[in-house]
Amino acid sequence: MVLNKKNFNAVVVVEGKDDTIRLKQFFPGIETFETNGSAVSKKTLAELKKLSQSREIIIFTDPDFNGERIRRLVSEAVPTAKQAFISRKEGEPEKRGNSLGVEHASKEALERALSDLHEVEAAKSDLTPAAYRQLGLAGGQGAKKLREQVGIILSVGYGNSQTFYDRLLTFGISLDQLQEAVKEVKNGK
Repeated sequence: MVLNKKNFNAVVVVEGKDDTIRLKQFFPGIETFETNGSAVSKKTLAELKKLSQSREIIIFTDPDFNGERIRRLVSEAVPTAKQAFISRKEGEPEKRGNSLGVEHASKEALERALSDLHEVEAAKSDLTPAAYRQLGLAGGQGAKKLREQVGIILSVGYGNSQTFYDRLLTFGISLDQLQEAVKEVKNGK
């Protein structure tokens, strides 16, 4: 996949300059919009809202608490934004002490994330809280690890139990899709 100004009309929302540097390393023509960390201002959100009127917006934040906070704020301001995710493992730094981030992801992880985008689905998911719990994604031993692995398969990232459930609904993931992903994880063990 080649991302450049000629065939990639989107602007990718990232947290900071290190993310931009990493993306431009592999995709020289890519355009980014930096939120400058988790302190996303009203001005920044207004700029993104205006930009979304003429350009596609892709939210690509770090797989951590602050990244999820930024994703939520930008999604509220620009509900049509598409979502790109890397797993926590893909965002791990090589040096200890550094935080998780897009800036640490491999070219392959970045390509996969930017080619497997998610949109808010108008269609309702048939997933229920009871079915979600029954699949072992909430409240039980191993639920966190299962959510992380299922998030990788479905390319929706990681979240705590409620965030992950909400994300599945937002992206219109069906009960059948979720059951298949859980089965894949359990059979892969």
